[in-house]
Amino acid sequence: MKAEKRKKTVKTIKIDVDKCNGCQACEVICSALHAAPAYSSNNPARARIRVIRDPLADVYVPVYAGEYTAAECAGRDKYTIDGKEYEECAFCRASCPSRDFFKEPDSGLPLKCDMCESDPALSEPMCVQWCLADALTYEEREEEVVEDVTQADIEIGLESLANMHGWQKVMDTVARMSKKG
Repeated sequence: MKAEKRKKTVKTIKIDVDKCNGCQACEVICSALHAAPAYSSNNPARARIRVIRDPLADVYVPVYAGEYTAAECAGRDKYTIDGKEYEECAFCRASCPSRDFFKEPDSGLPLKCDMCESDPALSEPMCVQWCLADALTYEEREEEVVEDVTQADIEIGLESLANMHGWQKVMDTVARMSKKG
């Protein structure tokens, strides 16, 4: 598939680790919003955000889910925060084979933060709205990007939609959209 250069609105969550108190309200609301149907259950394993916690050292680092990677990374650096060592993986946003973070607990499919894009649209992600410590801030900016969508990316997305809605609904929707044209 051919790469395209275009303007894109990039949505990010800025994290101020000095403000995070480790309450995990972001995890709770994220998992509730992404339950099927929405708000019907709460399973933090489904959350697209995790708080890396070390309460004895008063260290709390929210990390939200990024892109899926099919291979383990080569980075095995260690970080020292207030005298305690943390592996680089602890702060990584990727869903990868070496850990269970950011994977759907039932299917094992990778999870990625979708910035709570829903219908009706929210002004900012729920984790930001529910963060009473103001450790999370939603930001949007315009960037010129080159997007290269691979066949594997499309297959992962379709499989995720099929697992959520069923293959028949996905195929019906694609057929309906192709007629619009």
